[in-house]
Amino acid sequence: MQVYKLLLFVFIITGGLTSCITSRRVNYMQSPRSGIPSYTDTLVFTDYLLQKGDRLYVRVYTPDEKTNMMLNGGTSSNLMTQIGSNSSSTNVDLYTYLVDDNGEIKFPLVGMLPVRGKTVREVKVDLEERLKPYVSAASVEVKVVQRFFSVIGANASGRFPITKEKVTIFEALAMAGDISNYGDRSKVRIIRETEEGTEVKMFDVRSEDIINSEYYYVEPNDVIYIQTLNEQFFSMTSLASVISTVATTLSFGIFIYSFIDTYIVKPLK
Repeated sequence: MQVYKLLLFVFIITGGLTSCITSRRVNYMQSPRSGIPSYTDTLVFTDYLLQKGDRLYVRVYTPDEKTNMMLNGGTSSNLMTQIGSNSSSTNVDLYTYLVDDNGEIKFPLVGMLPVRGKTVREVKVDLEERLKPYVSAASVEVKVVQRFFSVIGANASGRFPITKEKVTIFEALAMAGDISNYGDRSKVRIIRETEEGTEVKMFDVRSEDIINSEYYYVEPNDVIYIQTLNEQFFSMTSLASVISTVATTLSFGIFIYSFIDTYIVKPLK
């Protein structure tokens, strides 16, 4: 009878230290139910509004090559194409326009141009209008370069470039090597800088409703933070690990019983 009591005690202790990480804890695109929230359809993808500190690639096309060289900083067409297509180019800082603390850039002929709070499309139209008195038939291309987001707590945490217009939360996590089995998918946070200040948004990335929510698209300068699960010690992630843990616990219990019976109980009799 004593052996059963001892084994029961060992199982209780081991069970208290052991947590099963099931597929429900780690799988994406799950239907909302108990423990997995449902998000209302709040997805509204809006064009990015420029902020101070952004860098703009601006290229002007005119029929006159000399005018092109003047308005494009004397930069060759090949180099301008390279800068516009590769945000990691070493020439970006030299041939792009930094949005200053006043939300403006300084452009040839035009002077100070307000851009903060505008989309790149609005800046393009505004710049073309301002160039009309000086240049006929000018066409302007505007892009935001050196756009990044960061991920903390993933398998490959780091800072990653945004190389296309839209990056989803799943693409962002894939670039960071996905969340490990010990990352808490139910409490993913996005730290986002806005004109009103810093916002922290928390959501459950396992819910299939995430694709319809405000959390689906990543914005430039976002920081995605994944905290770890509390249950890590002796975690079991498969049936094999469960069987292994039970067998180990049973063997350990028998060993403890034999040790106590041989070296403590019997000598006292």
